[in-house]
Amino acid sequence: MNEEHTVRIYTGPAMIAKGLAARLNELGIVPIERNDLESSIQGGFTTGVPGQVRVFIRKDELVKAKEVIDSYLKEVGETS
Repeated sequence: MNEEHTVRIYTGPAMIAKGLAARLNELGIVPIERNDLESSIQGGFTTGVPGQVRVFIRKDELVKAKEVIDSYLKEVGETS
């Protein structure tokens, strides 16, 4: 993941991250979901916060996605 070209739009429970990703997919935006704990376990060590997923999108997609992100997070009771 090239951090110069991406922006983190959400950090929180995997279930909410998956729902947000689904909404973004409807717009034609493919987010990157990062679960550091799961990745580290697969790598043979543990680091990260259990149940926390970070969601990133390309910076150039943020304007297109902003309204959907805010609406979804409000709908599920999360803050952006």
